[in-house]
Amino acid sequence: MPPPADIVKVAIEWPGANAQLIEMDQKRPLSSIIREVCDGWSLSGSEQFALRYADGPQLYITEQTRGEIKNGTILRLAISPGRAARQLLERIQSHGIDARLEALKELAKLSADPTFATEFINMEGIGTLARLVESGTHFGEMLAFTLTAFLELMDHGIVSWDLISLSFIKQIAGYVNQPMVDVSILQRSLAILESMVLNSHSLYHRVAQEITVGQLIGHLSNQEIQTYAIALINALFLKAPEDRRQEEYTNPLEQHLTEMASTLAQKHLRSIILNHVIRGNRPIKAEMAHQLYVLQVLTFNLLEERMMTKMDPNDQAQRDIIFELRRIAFDGENDPTGTEKRKAMYTKDYKMLGFTNHVNPAMDFTQTPPGMLALDNMLYLAKVHQDTYIRIVLENSSREDKHECPFGRCAIELTRMLCEILQVGELPNEGCNDYHPMFFTHDRAWEEFFCVCIQLLNKTWKEMRATAEDFNKVMQVVREQITRALAMKPSSLDQLKNKLRGLNYSEILRLRQSERMSQDDFQSPPIIELRERIQPEILELIKQQRLNRLCEGSCFRKLGNRRRQEKFWFCRLSLNHKVLHYGDLDESPQGEVPFELLSDKIPVSDIKSVVTGKDCPHMKEKSALKQNKEVLELAFSVLYDPDETLNFVAPNKYEYCIWTDGLCALLGREMGSDLTRSDLDTLISMEMKLRLLDLENITIPEAPPPVPKEPSSYNFTYNYS
Repeated sequence: MPPPADIVKVAIEWPGANAQLIEMDQKRPLSSIIREVCDGWSLSGSEQFALRYADGPQLYITEQTRGEIKNGTILRLAISPGRAARQLLERIQSHGIDARLEALKELAKLSADPTFATEFINMEGIGTLARLVESGTHFGEMLAFTLTAFLELMDHGIVSWDLISLSFIKQIAGYVNQPMVDVSILQRSLAILESMVLNSHSLYHRVAQEITVGQLIGHLSNQEIQTYAIALINALFLKAPEDRRQEEYTNPLEQHLTEMASTLAQKHLRSIILNHVIRGNRPIKAEMAHQLYVLQVLTFNLLEERMMTKMDPNDQAQRDIIFELRRIAFDGENDPTGTEKRKAMYTKDYKMLGFTNHVNPAMDFTQTPPGMLALDNMLYLAKVHQDTYIRIVLENSSREDKHECPFGRCAIELTRMLCEILQVGELPNEGCNDYHPMFFTHDRAWEEFFCVCIQLLNKTWKEMRATAEDFNKVMQVVREQITRALAMKPSSLDQLKNKLRGLNYSEILRLRQSERMSQDDFQSPPIIELRERIQPEILELIKQQRLNRLCEGSCFRKLGNRRRQEKFWFCRLSLNHKVLHYGDLDESPQGEVPFELLSDKIPVSDIKSVVTGKDCPHMKEKSALKQNKEVLELAFSVLYDPDETLNFVAPNKYEYCIWTDGLCALLGREMGSDLTRSDLDTLISMEMKLRLLDLENITIPEAPPPVPKEPSSYNFTYNYS
């Protein structure tokens, strides 16, 4: 028969005696159990004794904590916490150095126990330790144990940090500022100062007057105290913005706080952390990783003020920045003299720069976030990476196919996105270690990160052959590219560029498809069987969608035309799917082109095959050697009797997949493009989830068997993304 739940079997030790094995009744008062144990060893004065754990932290057991005792626990009879506190307090004030050292050593160990700490603090023990420190007569191990005990006692939160005297702060700060101090003393001094800053508004100002970030930088080269030094830097930085918001600008500390914030951004601090911490010869432990993450977050939070600042359209200095963007991009030295002509030119240029408001682009920066931070990023790109800026702007502003990437709008939205990804303006999360080494490799890491990402956005826009209507979809892809690259923890901005090059749009599509396919829920035999049953009807659905798109038709460019005024031609399938109609156009159409305007046609029955890429006749010609890889990947040809060809170069990958799949479906052949595979996976997953949901919500009768489910019908309008 098992023992009652209130009975735990424990062993209790006492120095020089055999252990007692007892069954502790948790319903009995703890004092009664201690008296019984003392009687077993003929010890008088049981009220002067207590029970402690024999292993681990060896904490005292109280009525509140006794419920944590488990069967088989080894306990130890010890003097009570009140008696121990009184004895230690007497010994640390004795004249014998050896006795005092042993007492402080024991005190440093016992101070972590909340029961003992309460007793010691009630006896004014904190004040005694503070006076020992202020006297300046303790050194070496004795001082290290004193500081350890003081920090442990204060960390219980029993007394307020506000009670600490200025002389104590000066003494602790003095240990940090001294060139040759024992490592253990320096560690504890830094930890005490950090706790002061974090736990007391008034002590923050006092510590800030005694310790500067510049003084702490010198300690970062010592691997034994790096973590403590960065933790104090973070604490000073974390409190500074709050104080700056609360205090008046006439506060004499305001200049100090500003200097401290700017110190965090200076090259010396960054390079020391990079070379001695991140690239040091020791692995970075969890606590150091957390402190680096905190420093990263707090550094980026310096951007919050600009992020939340709206642009004032009437502020000439702010408007001059926009004028500068225009001047760099279009060389505004040759502006027309007339006011109306200049205004018209500015409006045209602002449209080419990609601003939403062409007349007054300052209005684009009135939304927060990202506010003025977006304009700061754009100006940095234009001045520091001028060639890249001009190339992006002119490359898109000269296009006439509605595929231009609006630089201004993209830069503003990208800045907002980066602020969200890097959590600008948010306080650090406890326990988070997610720091990025590359942000410590450059003095202007944020701006350089933006410059890398705006080039990525421009590249992805082109890969997707996006238009203004696809703006949000492009931004979603770019967000995924950036977050995936950051998850790889690149060690430098160059590595980030390499990671992003590998995460092009095609790779993102492949990863999405792979992740969908790898879901465990869709790998069980019943699910696989259901998938195989559903696939034919989904393929038929996709086939009909492709044929419907061919009936709507598409516009294609004339290959080899080098003139600025491009020529186009249009092709569409007849509604009965029997004839391909095509013909030349003077300009790109805005919608469907009537069959009457398409003078040429090919009977579907005459089509022999469809070829793609290098197999196309127009890609085998000598001039095809000059065609780039993108053109080759978008080329396809219809071969029909008698030995004739109709050659295509699709405007983008989406149209290429639609037409090649549609023509294959028209000829009764398998549709094999990446788009079809992606659509198939997506629609099958949707249909399976719907059917599984139906199965969860119905009761299947025993007889007759259930009627087969009708094939699903989708209003399937696919927008390539």
